[in-house]
Amino acid sequence: MKRVDLVSFSERYFAAWAARDPDAIAALHTEDTRFWTHTGAPPAIGRQAARDAFAAVFDQFPKFSFEVYRVLYGDDHWVLDWALISGTVRFDCLDVVTVTPDGLVSRKDSFIDSAQLMAALDKASA
Repeated sequence: MKRVDLVSFSERYFAAWAARDPDAIAALHTEDTRFWTHTGAPPAIGRQAARDAFAAVFDQFPKFSFEVYRVLYGDDHWVLDWALISGTVRFDCLDVVTVTPDGLVSRKDSFIDSAQLMAALDKASA
């Protein structure tokens, strides 16, 4: 079975995030997807729960944008080293994204530099 072209797929995925479109992002996930930000809250399991979690990110960071430092591709996943930017808030993140052979995200784990996040939020609220 031919696997999905991860580079092309990731570019579509990044474009959906850049557009701040939780429906478009969720459409690229499996029905039983798992999205976990590893900030102490449990993961969002299922496409609708993940969609709601994506929308919550855009609510929390209304000027959401991002800068990609690098993307490392494996056979069925990529690792994205990036920064979340929203106004004066900026902090580093690392995502591990697993993709099914037919081209849908089955799992997205986001690891956030919590020290940077707390400092950025403190600075933004000052």
